[in-house]
Amino acid sequence: MMYYTFLYVFLIFVDRIGAGVMHSHSNDIHKERETDGAYSPRDHKHFSEDGEEHHSEFDHEAILGSHKEADEYDHLPPEESKRRLAILLTKMDLNNDSQIDRNELKAWIIRSFKMLSEEEAQDRLEDADENHDGKVTWEEYLADTYGLDNGENSIDFDGENEHLIEDDKTMWKVADGNNDGILDNDEWIAFSHPEEHPIMLPVILEQTLKDKDKDGDNAISFEEYMAGRGNDIAKEELISEKTKFDQQLDKNHDGKLEGNEILSWVVPSNDEIAQEEVDHLFAHSDDNHDDILTFEEILEHHDTFVGSEVTDYGDHLHNIHHFDDEL
Repeated sequence: MMYYTFLYVFLIFVDRIGAGVMHSHSNDIHKERETDGAYSPRDHKHFSEDGEEHHSEFDHEAILGSHKEADEYDHLPPEESKRRLAILLTKMDLNNDSQIDRNELKAWIIRSFKMLSEEEAQDRLEDADENHDGKVTWEEYLADTYGLDNGENSIDFDGENEHLIEDDKTMWKVADGNNDGILDNDEWIAFSHPEEHPIMLPVILEQTLKDKDKDGDNAISFEEYMAGRGNDIAKEELISEKTKFDQQLDKNHDGKLEGNEILSWVVPSNDEIAQEEVDHLFAHSDDNHDDILTFEEILEHHDTFVGSEVTDYGDHLHNIHHFDDEL
């Protein structure tokens, strides 16, 4: 058993040298959708689907506002991680009282979400921008996203791609504020993260109705809300979705979703997500339960906020013990 444990530790060490940290801070474009068609919230990977496994990467990114910096912090020795976090705290502390209240933390997290979106969009722009002029043409987007190099009119699309490209084209035209057919950095951010930009909400509503409103009444019934999820839905899930539809989404209780009710369903609220993250961080770090985080409390729990090499090492020890148990 000791031999296998040593071998496992050695493989982890080799993997760390060759590939960096074990966790990954993904910078994929934030246009994932949930099963029901809603945009995935920014914290959709914070916990496992059963809620039992916590992924600390989200906490670190919510404080640092960067996937890349979160990766960098995972490599830092604890003392350097604390030193850098202490500098961040002085910027987070808006009233200079050497402690962080809930409003200050929430404002910082909302700022981080904006920075994360900008970083994600910039990385994707660099991938799509073939001539490196800092902008993206429609042709460049088609080539990068769908592998279409000859323009949309010269390709025979399958039905699914044709539908997706049509929706993207509509989004593109709305994001293209100066109507020049090209997206600059700010326009590209709106196109890449439409759920976070008010100017894009009408087209999100229009496309949701086009996809879901089968009877053409400009509203979504519960049957339309559930459409496309297959016929083998468990009774418990159906009851849960019906309760969500009636009690959370259908604000005026008229049996259907319209207008802002639809947007509240498909567009996640970063404000609510930030508030939930504030509650989560306070629960883990407010040691004296006075509803204020002192700098000392945050630095004591620095691995909760930003991570370090010790965090990774702890993960590896957990993996090793699990490996031994299996043996």
